[in-house]
Amino acid sequence: MLALADQGAPDGSWLRAGRQTGGRGRLGRNWESPVGNLHCSTLIRLRAGDPLPHTLALVAANAVHALVAPLCAGQARIKWPNDVLVDGAKIAGILLERAGDAIVVGIGINVADYPRDLDRPVTSLAAQGATDAEAGALLERLAQLFAHWLSIWRAQGLEPVRTHWLLNAHPTGTPMRVAQPDGETVEGAFDTLDRQGMLILRLANGQSRAIHAGDIFLI
Repeated sequence: MLALADQGAPDGSWLRAGRQTGGRGRLGRNWESPVGNLHCSTLIRLRAGDPLPHTLALVAANAVHALVAPLCAGQARIKWPNDVLVDGAKIAGILLERAGDAIVVGIGINVADYPRDLDRPVTSLAAQGATDAEAGALLERLAQLFAHWLSIWRAQGLEPVRTHWLLNAHPTGTPMRVAQPDGETVEGAFDTLDRQGMLILRLANGQSRAIHAGDIFLI
């Protein structure tokens, strides 16, 4: 999709891979991409007046949550900044990459299968009871949901997107540990998202800490 963006592909383009041999998650991690799961990307062309580009992660999270939540036996929740979990087990991930005025939003959803050898719980739609879910049909619905939230983001700004995100995320007070890119680890309780989409952590001493990037581990 980044190559197509460089060639002038329009806003709203989508690609789906039946299988990936080099699937990539955050911080260069491998993303297992077997046949039957949904591996897709969409292209956003930034416009004058758009909210901050990184907040497209909240747009994507709202869309993915709306897609998977009705299909799961367990409770689906969004985990900052880029995951959707079902009863604490990861079912989807989101990755944003930028090239000029283009933002590529990559989305991976465990539909038919999930990896068994990770250091955290993982699940799939099939394991949640949605045994007839099919990646191609899910992409059509996901594209509709993404377009809906993208239009709100552009027309009304971040606030309604942020408000909906908070309704479907880890509740206020959820204990969490943050491993930041510089190696620092911070523990506290989830407080809120600020007006720029940053995670606000409430520390044990009562102070607040804004988290701009990092891996989140729910405790």
